[in-house]
Amino acid sequence: MSLRARLKKSAIVLAPGIYDALSALLAERAGFEAVYLSGASIAYTRHGGPDIGLVTMTEVADTLGSIRERVKLPLIVDGDTGFGNALNVMRTVRLFERAGASAIQLEDQTLPKRCGHLDGKTLVPAAEMAGKIKAALDARSSDETLIIARTDAVAVEGLDAALARAELYLDAGADVLFVEALRTKEQMQQGLARIAGRAPMLANMVEGGKTPLMSAAELEALGYGIVIFPGGLVRALTRTATEYFANLKNTGSTNGFRDRMLDFDELNGVLGTQDYLTLGRRYDSGQG
Repeated sequence: MSLRARLKKSAIVLAPGIYDALSALLAERAGFEAVYLSGASIAYTRHGGPDIGLVTMTEVADTLGSIRERVKLPLIVDGDTGFGNALNVMRTVRLFERAGASAIQLEDQTLPKRCGHLDGKTLVPAAEMAGKIKAALDARSSDETLIIARTDAVAVEGLDAALARAELYLDAGADVLFVEALRTKEQMQQGLARIAGRAPMLANMVEGGKTPLMSAAELEALGYGIVIFPGGLVRALTRTATEYFANLKNTGSTNGFRDRMLDFDELNGVLGTQDYLTLGRRYDSGQG
């Protein structure tokens, strides 16, 4: 089922954040309906750095292609600002769509952008962002590829201005709206009321961020159509990896950590190693 078709159902789409093919595979095995390729998580894992606009368009596209080769899930992709002006947006959309994106998120920050839950953000004019959305729509080859318009204006211009931007982006043709870093449940309700029935809205749950952390069921009850948990996996893995390395350094062995690890055969089972080997033998025999 396409993401567009899925969003016509009343139940919220819960999309965990992933950053590579293995994390996407694990999400698929867990039964999720969609995943969110987080630009922040790519920055954290690929560069060991913060989400301050250091990830490039080609790095995201390369990561996306590897994920699409491994999983069939709908992929929501963080396209940051589109990596430039409207012409850059068009190239980004074409490249991401070819690589397997089901939805592409674009935001109204200036370059270099930064995490939506960091302070000090700056915005492009609303009209410029509306033009970038129109460019994205013109560039996509299929209407099944959704364009998600994100505004970071709450922190810069206030709630009313952010919602006005969201409505302008909706009028420009955005398929999904994302008002970032809302501070309270009441602000979330105001945004939903203003957009109600016109387009699905996306909620972003960042542990320790500016928006109240809520469950998918709570957000569905409010009226959200999609919820992402973009960096949760990296936060969990970072804590686990820190504990793993501390144990290995202190004991000189992984024995004390074995109950928190997969063994060799278990990992190969997750990866489907035997299926790969069986397929290879089939071609080796000339059967194809």
